[in-house]
Amino acid sequence: MSKTFLSKSKYCQGVQCDKMLWLNEYKREKATVSTNDSILDTGRKVGEAARGLFGHYEDVPTDESIPVRVKRTSELLEQAPNVIAEASFSYEDNFCSVDVLKNDEDGVEIYEVKSSTEIKDIFLEDVSYQYHILSSLGLTVKRAAIVYLNNEYVRGKELDLNELFNIEDVRQIAIQNQSQIKSNIDMFTEFMQSYGADSEPDKDIGPYCFDPYMCEYWEYCTRDLPRPNVFDVRGMWTSKKFEKYYEDKVSFGDLRDEDLNPKYMEQIDFELNQREAKIEIPAIENVLDSLVYPLYFIDYETCQYAIPKYEGTKPYQQIPFQYSLHIIPKKGAPTEHREYLAEANDDDMIRNFAESMIGNLPENGSVIVYNKGFESSVNKKIGEMYPDLNGEIERINANIVDLMVPFSKRQYYTREMQGSYSIKKVLPALFPDDDELDYNNLPGVHKGDEASSAFLSLNDMTPEDQEKTRHALLEYCKLDTYAMVKIWEKFKEVTGR
Repeated sequence: MSKTFLSKSKYCQGVQCDKMLWLNEYKREKATVSTNDSILDTGRKVGEAARGLFGHYEDVPTDESIPVRVKRTSELLEQAPNVIAEASFSYEDNFCSVDVLKNDEDGVEIYEVKSSTEIKDIFLEDVSYQYHILSSLGLTVKRAAIVYLNNEYVRGKELDLNELFNIEDVRQIAIQNQSQIKSNIDMFTEFMQSYGADSEPDKDIGPYCFDPYMCEYWEYCTRDLPRPNVFDVRGMWTSKKFEKYYEDKVSFGDLRDEDLNPKYMEQIDFELNQREAKIEIPAIENVLDSLVYPLYFIDYETCQYAIPKYEGTKPYQQIPFQYSLHIIPKKGAPTEHREYLAEANDDDMIRNFAESMIGNLPENGSVIVYNKGFESSVNKKIGEMYPDLNGEIERINANIVDLMVPFSKRQYYTREMQGSYSIKKVLPALFPDDDELDYNNLPGVHKGDEASSAFLSLNDMTPEDQEKTRHALLEYCKLDTYAMVKIWEKFKEVTGR
């Protein structure tokens, strides 16, 4: 039986779900979850940084064909001792590139670099697959390690690679996994040879659709389920959703008599019975009564650097780069707007953000946000980094009022919110016909991860594209705070204030 060609990424996909291999081969156009370019860029940058742990290295170019890469690796292996990046190997239609290969006279060491802050089971599969190929080719693998980020590392003035990365040898686990690796390879080969382009495997969905990664084919594989269904119930554990799914409790109608969390049942009830909006007036009045002029409606945008860019920060720390601020100085006064958007290459970005924000929040009015936990935690980190600003930061945090609370507590709920209290669901539910409040009408940036990705990409853009992107970022963040102003106005409307 001829083998099915497997790279290490394809092997890991097969481990998650063998049908994914078939879908990638024959139904690629059905994929709907696209990988964020910034995630790929992060992986590349972490991989490049990790090579610095090993000193001088020889690089096998990844833009060449597999035979060329394998041949170049073979040549470099003859020059031991050395270090080889992207060392490429092929054995019986199984292919892998080793992120970093330490090539000694008495054997080799595998180093698989991950941009994660923890070791996941799928990483062990990845390394075990590489061990299988190299050991099958007759190489002595002395060490098989995972290199990953240390989330406790705080950057000083200079980046310390030895502190940034953890290295864990998992060779014994890889050895223990070898029989399973060989079995999986045979199974994937048999699976792919059993199904052609016109014979789609009949495989049910399962928890593996989300673990370890969200499958790109979820929408395709669930296309025949009723809408809405159990997987649309907000907040329910995935394991609980599959428990009901396997009991054939799939549609909301199937779930109407189940003993579930009251919030889940409320979403189901509102959808099935077309309920009118639920508004607990006293709860809304409590929010309004807590507000003190001037009113500061503020929203942050943040990005994350896997490799800390700024002194005093950790891997993947939320780094604020932008805010929008709508201000109502006193009752009846017109709304004013302030905003800040950092330069992408500003080495003092966090402090400049903080000083600008503090300067625009001079009085002890209410600082109104949507999701207090986020802004307050970002502020706390700023205060820790800059003790001279901490007093002002603590003052701002003490004045925060969370506009999200009535929605998260279901004190204000409509069927159109679909069980969510995200502002992206709440806003169209409250203002269904207002194009001015439609995020889909914004130019280029429509949600938080797009904002982060756009900012991180600024330095790679032409001046013209930078200008367009910065405009899109400003418009997006401005809508977030304008939306809060509109929600505040809606609160006043429903309470008759």
